[in-house]
Amino acid sequence: MATIKDVASRAGVAVGTASRVLSGSPQTSPDSRRRVLAAAAELGYIANAQARSLRRARTDVLGLLVSDIRNPFFSELAHAAEQEARAHGYTVILANANEDAAQADAVLDVFAAQRIDGILLSPQGPRTPRLEALLASNLPIVLLNRSIEGVDAPLYGTDNAGGVAQALTWLQRRGHRDVAFIGGPESFSTGAERHDAYLAGRAAHGISTDDALVDAGDFLADGAADAMRRILDRGALPTAVFGANGQTTLGAMRAVHDRLGAEAASLIEFVSFDDVEWFAFMSPPVSAVRNDAPEIGRAGVRGLLALIAGNTAESQRIPTSFVDRAEGGQA
Repeated sequence: MATIKDVASRAGVAVGTASRVLSGSPQTSPDSRRRVLAAAAELGYIANAQARSLRRARTDVLGLLVSDIRNPFFSELAHAAEQEARAHGYTVILANANEDAAQADAVLDVFAAQRIDGILLSPQGPRTPRLEALLASNLPIVLLNRSIEGVDAPLYGTDNAGGVAQALTWLQRRGHRDVAFIGGPESFSTGAERHDAYLAGRAAHGISTDDALVDAGDFLADGAADAMRRILDRGALPTAVFGANGQTTLGAMRAVHDRLGAEAASLIEFVSFDDVEWFAFMSPPVSAVRNDAPEIGRAGVRGLLALIAGNTAESQRIPTSFVDRAEGGQA
């Protein structure tokens, strides 16, 4: 007799995706449903009706796992998500992954034990066995700002390509050619998307394509400082630095000041993907791509509640804006 693993293999999808399709979950794409149902028919797969009939008791509690609560982006997102959930009669349990996959898995174990109604998840990289088990259980899950390859769940996040284009346009207008780019981990979709968009767009904006000016950190200040030092060690002397998030920009600034001194560092302009309140008070002020973190949080909650109600939910990319704090710019 064919098993669900056989169906998933024939359809070319993860076991969790096959399980959701066969249980009638709306948390699947039309393409996945077509392939899984075709594979099940070809193999003569008969689902376990008793297992399929199991239903979770409603608790009116949602789990929210953010990547790093110290990052203002995620704190703003979490606050807005919690307020949106409360407006719909739900309580939110908030947890922090600290940009660590093992810590994220431990939190997911706790969420599963709490019998929550659904999870808002900002992933820490590729899917893990713990996440696979939760997906296979048909617990409603939406992703916040980061996607996971092979996971068929709605994503509510930033328009990374659009935000990078705004920063490149600003750099070009400011007359910069030798720009250092400090990215994030390419195992994170945000890191990969911002890195790829920068490489794809730099030449068209008159920016050097010398890869000695490109490095990556871990989306935290210390890792970014290390990446900035590596660029400087190659003999590069950029006129501007583009950090792939707020913590990255902070770390890069620290490394430049430590290595070059305050006077030389003041001649280098910084631009950040992620705005931080105190950027306005730096000397010189830091211009930034501004994410609409609150709207991402609210949209994620609305999508998750749609799944809990048995409806479909569509992924959504939230547009960014740009804050120009350079002399002569417009805030």
